[in-house]
Amino acid sequence: MNTYLEYTKEIEERKGQGLSPKPIDNGELLAVIIEQIKDLDNEYRKDSLHFFIYNVLPGTTSAATVKAQFLKEIILGESVVEEITPEFALELLSHMKGGPSIKVLLDLALGEDAAVAAQAAAVLKTQVFLYEADTDRLVAAYQAGNAIAKELLESYAKAEFFTKLPPVDEEIKVVTYIAGEGDISTDLLSPGNQAHSRSDRELHGKCMISEEAQIEIQGLQAQHPDKRVMLIAEKGTMGVGSSRMSGVNNVALWTGKPASPYIPFVNIAPIVAGTNGISPIFLTTVDVTGGIGIDLKNWRKKLDAEGQPVLNESGDPVLEEVYSVATGTVLTINTKEKKLYNGEQELVDLTASFTPQKLEFMKAGGSYAVVFGKKLQSFAAQTLGVELESAFAPSKEISHAGQGLTAVEKIFNKNAVGVSEGAVLHAGSDVRVRANIVGSQDTTGLMTSQELESMAATVISPTVDAGYQSGCHTASVWDKKAQANIPRLMEFMNKFGLITARDPKGEYHAMTDVIHKVLNDLTVDEWAIIIGGDSHTRMSKGVAFGADSGTVALALATGEATMPIPESVKVTFKGELKEHMDFRDVVHATQIQMLKKFGENVFQGRVIEVHIGTLPADQAFTFTDWTAEMKAKASICISQDETLIESLEIAKSRIQIMIEKGMDNDSKVLQGLIDIANQRIADIRSGAKPALMPDANAKYSAEFVVDLDAIVEPMIADPDVNNEDISKRYTHDIIRELSYYQGEKSVDLGFVGSCMVHKGDLKIVSQMLKNLEAQQGEVKFQAPLVVAAPTYNIIDELKAEGDWEMLQKYSGFEFDDDAPKGAARTEYENMMYLERPGCNLCMGNQEKAARGDTVMATSTRLFQGRVVEDSDRKKGESLLASTPVVVLSAILGRTPNIEEYKSAVAGINLTKFAPPAEALIS
Repeated sequence: MNTYLEYTKEIEERKGQGLSPKPIDNGELLAVIIEQIKDLDNEYRKDSLHFFIYNVLPGTTSAATVKAQFLKEIILGESVVEEITPEFALELLSHMKGGPSIKVLLDLALGEDAAVAAQAAAVLKTQVFLYEADTDRLVAAYQAGNAIAKELLESYAKAEFFTKLPPVDEEIKVVTYIAGEGDISTDLLSPGNQAHSRSDRELHGKCMISEEAQIEIQGLQAQHPDKRVMLIAEKGTMGVGSSRMSGVNNVALWTGKPASPYIPFVNIAPIVAGTNGISPIFLTTVDVTGGIGIDLKNWRKKLDAEGQPVLNESGDPVLEEVYSVATGTVLTINTKEKKLYNGEQELVDLTASFTPQKLEFMKAGGSYAVVFGKKLQSFAAQTLGVELESAFAPSKEISHAGQGLTAVEKIFNKNAVGVSEGAVLHAGSDVRVRANIVGSQDTTGLMTSQELESMAATVISPTVDAGYQSGCHTASVWDKKAQANIPRLMEFMNKFGLITARDPKGEYHAMTDVIHKVLNDLTVDEWAIIIGGDSHTRMSKGVAFGADSGTVALALATGEATMPIPESVKVTFKGELKEHMDFRDVVHATQIQMLKKFGENVFQGRVIEVHIGTLPADQAFTFTDWTAEMKAKASICISQDETLIESLEIAKSRIQIMIEKGMDNDSKVLQGLIDIANQRIADIRSGAKPALMPDANAKYSAEFVVDLDAIVEPMIADPDVNNEDISKRYTHDIIRELSYYQGEKSVDLGFVGSCMVHKGDLKIVSQMLKNLEAQQGEVKFQAPLVVAAPTYNIIDELKAEGDWEMLQKYSGFEFDDDAPKGAARTEYENMMYLERPGCNLCMGNQEKAARGDTVMATSTRLFQGRVVEDSDRKKGESLLASTPVVVLSAILGRTPNIEEYKSAVAGINLTKFAPPAEALIS
């Protein structure tokens, strides 16, 4: 069967699922389609024409190469297709977004046919995705005296590709749709268990919210054809939990507008809103598509006569509605006045939604075009030798004379690109910064590869110290979906220049290590900026930002990211941590004490600068990782010199292991990281450049001291699934002490694993088993305990230190890389499962607990349906706690009381932590 008939067979299969033909990225298939177009009597000619014009993916796909070449033949008259005139062929090329289309346009513009050259040049003036091979051709032609090349450079120097675009509409009419009450996780918009379909946009779009919601949205669109649907998180924040480009893609697919009539299922410019705004990392993703994110502020705390919040019986502030955004409400967004209106009534100021930079993203159809446009304009001005007169809004540079710098301000100043010479920038400044380390994970990686193809990128930017493609989100089950997707992803990323978890050639063992843990090791300079394709990209060295697949692609292709310098909240500690407490309890205490002091989440959208002092990077990572759930934008650990050196030595040893396994590439990226680490250690020891510290006179949005003396018993983050106030469910703000449960809450499954644990946690599991065995004989599990180490290195170290043997003794299942699971587990026995390193239950895309289970986990995810789904009998709930609490809960089948807990951890060296003896400032 030829490739076209195979394609038609797939079309019929998709039709049965209510799907359109899958967009074409295969050049071999498109070549067959073109032959059928040329054959005027071919029975498939009409469909072939449609597929060629409307159903080919742009960028650097092999199909795009074939399409661009055929369009060139049509323009030059070498092929004649009645339905595709040379003028239409040029229009189609203009929608192909770089790569082979730019090569063809340059061939035509720099060719000998003057009329064709002029037409091709007119199209090229609208393009921005030009790379070195393209600009080198322009420079050579310009230097050779080519008039078209000069004309193009002059157009680029004026940024006509941007200035000639239509302005953003002054008024945008919207009709509201309440997607849910309370915080809306991106899991609602793009469920983790549907991760395998993310690169198939139409198919993945069917998983957004629910079929009922999709029908309701379509109903609003039919009723209000002249208005845009605005998706709302009522009484909550939109897009918490992760960046999830697939979530934005889904919202855009249902409520946005097509990016091009010739690119299937790629929509842009969604409008999303929340009572408490948009989660920072999700808002970045909205910006990528030129969308609008709105902070509605439509509910506020009710105040008494003295101006104090009125509290309900549970002690929570009572909210009162400022204005209604009930589903079906028609509102007007005025982008000039930057206001939201209901008729003539002004509802809320939208200045933050329409900064000059965001308006540029909206005008250009997304942030990519602006980033590439700035580089293209700078290149052209430099080539022509003229002064750059930027067509773009100047970067917002905020500098306060006499004010010191926070740690994040120092990092941004060091890595800033294109700022005024000598400028010292403070929080609020909008800057382009160098991305030092970039990570892509495997359930969004296919989308990242698509984004790279669409922006015509073929190789990682040479300014990136290292790029890494993980395999952790699909580690649990090597099923047919993973077997189809992951090798293709690894091959693409390996060729692009990343270190890959799986070797496309099969020469080294598959490393399914959790992405955040690997990036934490690859970060060997605490002055680095890290961009990672997951919300939990929060390093304990450097400053890391979770990002959508598109922002990751942009960082890989350009070596840069654009964002404002965030404000910081300074967190320090006092007192002494009791011996029976785990560091995870310090994390929980930080959040609960912060909420008690400020009455609101001062961490949201800001960087938490945590003065960790003597805690090595592996253990400090527990704090930084959790900051995503605190809704912080990022976190920075302030470490003492010797602690940082210890962390760098650990990182070096683990990078060396990666090298020995054969993971380094031809560019010797991993060896380069070891060289950077050695230089950093030398600079610290010599005093040439001590560990990063904030200035003594730095200014913070808030400062907060965690009282370690107040932490007297373990704490649990509870999703509070039955709270009468829906908006209070599934937040990370309900943190309770162990005694609240009085040793009576049933636990159906325990999970120790994912990125929130380190080697010490796995040693705790082993040592608790020894403790309990000594106290009561053989240990019996009353509930299953799933254990997933975050990395293979940790397992090797546990084996060498004798702990793994104890875990094996009590395990009824141990992973086998030579025979990985081919199907997700649906039932668990009351025993311990030693699972493959990776995300496992935390991700929820492959394995889950049984429906309706109460799960006690070390993970970070308590969203509805993530770790466990609801059943008819009860709601599933994922409670989050320290490793000792999780282990003991699985053994007992219930939450332990404090006496049982203390007995089980007696003599165990839990994560030791003491505040720095003196303030950590420079």
